[in-house]
Amino acid sequence: MSLVVTAEAVDHLKSALERNSDAAAIRLGVKTSGCSGYAYVVDYAQRPTEADIQIEIDGLKILIDPISESLLAGTKVDLKIEGVNRTLCFDNPNVVSECGCGESFAVGASVPL
Repeated sequence: MSLVVTAEAVDHLKSALERNSDAAAIRLGVKTSGCSGYAYVVDYAQRPTEADIQIEIDGLKILIDPISESLLAGTKVDLKIEGVNRTLCFDNPNVVSECGCGESFAVGASVPL
């Protein structure tokens, strides 16, 4: 699985995990949503499922379900800071279009689902 998570994003996600004592990892994924087709999902996970792809980056455990793996392949996750707001940003080479509000995206036909 080729996924890049910047040091700033790793630090941000580690801090979030520290504040949630029930979680052992971060789950990154994609769900069907919005007007363009897909939306990113970032959530806490207590433990991996048998099917999960497990990645560890600088001590941060990340879980990705098999369906999301192809949609996230090659993605760079970064942290964007604007004033007091912090947002995870996804630079995904599989995206061919995004909706106007930026909440959802579409992928090219070459991405296996």
